Amino acid sequence: MRQRFFYLFVLATLLVSCSGGKVKYRIGISQCSDDIWRDKQNAELRMGAYFHDNVELKFAAAYDSDERQVQQIDSLVNNGIDLLIVAPNQVQTISPAIDRAYDKGIPVIVFERKTSSQKYTAFISADNYEMGRVMGEYIVSRLHGRGTVLEIKGLEGSSPAIERHNGFMDALKGIPGIKVVGSLQGDWTEPTAYETTKQWLLNNKDVRADLVFAANDRTAMGARKALGGEVLYCGIDGLPGENGGIQLVRDSLLDASYIYPTHGDQIIDLAVRILEGKPYDKETLMMSALVTRDNAKVLLMQSEELMRQADRLDQLHDKADNYLHELDTQHVINWLALGIIILLVVVFVLFYLYLLRRISMQRERVVSTLWNMGEAPSTAPEGGSIVLNTETALGSSPETDTNKQSDEKTIEAPSGAVGGAFVARFREAVEARLADSDLSVDDLAADMALSRVQLYRKVKAVTGSSPVELLRTARLNRAYQLLLTTDKSVSEVAYAVGFTAPSYFTKCFKEEYGIVPGDVRK
Repeated sequence: MRQRFFYLFVLATLLVSCSGGKVKYRIGISQCSDDIWRDKQNAELRMGAYFHDNVELKFAAAYDSDERQVQQIDSLVNNGIDLLIVAPNQVQTISPAIDRAYDKGIPVIVFERKTSSQKYTAFISADNYEMGRVMGEYIVSRLHGRGTVLEIKGLEGSSPAIERHNGFMDALKGIPGIKVVGSLQGDWTEPTAYETTKQWLLNNKDVRADLVFAANDRTAMGARKALGGEVLYCGIDGLPGENGGIQLVRDSLLDASYIYPTHGDQIIDLAVRILEGKPYDKETLMMSALVTRDNAKVLLMQSEELMRQADRLDQLHDKADNYLHELDTQHVINWLALGIIILLVVVFVLFYLYLLRRISMQRERVVSTLWNMGEAPSTAPEGGSIVLNTETALGSSPETDTNKQSDEKTIEAPSGAVGGAFVARFREAVEARLADSDLSVDDLAADMALSRVQLYRKVKAVTGSSPVELLRTARLNRAYQLLLTTDKSVSEVAYAVGFTAPSYFTKCFKEEYGIVPGDVRK
């Protein structure tokens, strides 16, 4: 019985703990740095994940450190990501870590910056060479084909810096009126651009620049702090929002910029297509556009509206997340309550079946010892002998007999035929006077023309029970039948089978069958 309860408990626990849920794709994102351009892209990545409820994002930022980015990529891979999105800090140094991820069967999306290896699943970015070339053509037009230009490049060894520089220089080829008076090395940051430009100015006091072309807008603003407002400044990024490139052009702090699209949502869509085995393009170039004072106001209005909508969507998503979390909690409570109810029902049913089985076994024992006494085998071998202990019955014992028999007496057990005839006579005597509450062993002995001691010993020898025990069992068995087959009350049944008090009848009945008389009809 204990084992059954244990198995049921385990089953109920499993029922409670079972819950559906999609398999989540774990996507690792390794950003080479942390700046406003990447903040915008990370927000778009999260926004894109909102539309795929089976996606989990893990972010890491290297802060322009090759060593840190290599460690972060290895850590993401070791923690069990399903896909890696990476913007390499530099072309050469990050490639080995990307190759290790790819060799482990992890799909790799390289975005914005290229790697020196071909071990990647897809590449997505804007055309940095085209940006540099278009910006160079704009500068030629802005200076009317004559003037001096100071270039400040991006991080050395990074593919966007290399490609923007190459595109810019190719646009100036064949334009003799445009002279590049310096090509300084930057690292995408405003402080470095300021210090580098200030140092160039100290070393070239006789050289004047009409325009500064910077690899990004922050670099352009660093140069502006060093050279002042009499020079034209052009950058790349064209971010929306406060102090973004579009606003800087609108406010004439920059002469031009170039939108370098972030499109994090597009990158997430590509990642999910790869993970789900859907078709995708291995090389994707995102659209971009030149920003000048002619279109900056309109572009800023459009981008600010998009940002407001994105912010509202983000707030709605947070509210939905909170609601779903509360709903999940309620579901867990409901499942737990259901599991407990199921467990209680199963335990109740099993306990009820256990009681029925116990009652059935009690009835079988009664039938075998009383109502079939005529066919019951002797408790001793035929013609053998047994030793009886003359125990107390009905307030008196065999020792009170006038014959003064000893405590233990060896007698011969009746043979099979003789024993069967004796039991049949005893049964008839019991059934004839079952309703008589004053019936005693002496009365039964007299009915059978035996002394009290003789009756006791013969009944004990044949059935293994005393006359009092058999009389009690017979009365309870008749009571059980009356309860099942008649509409008599418990008290009426008690009196009908020879009990003088219904309370005592109930006590004896419960001891025999494990339930009270009233439960039989239930």
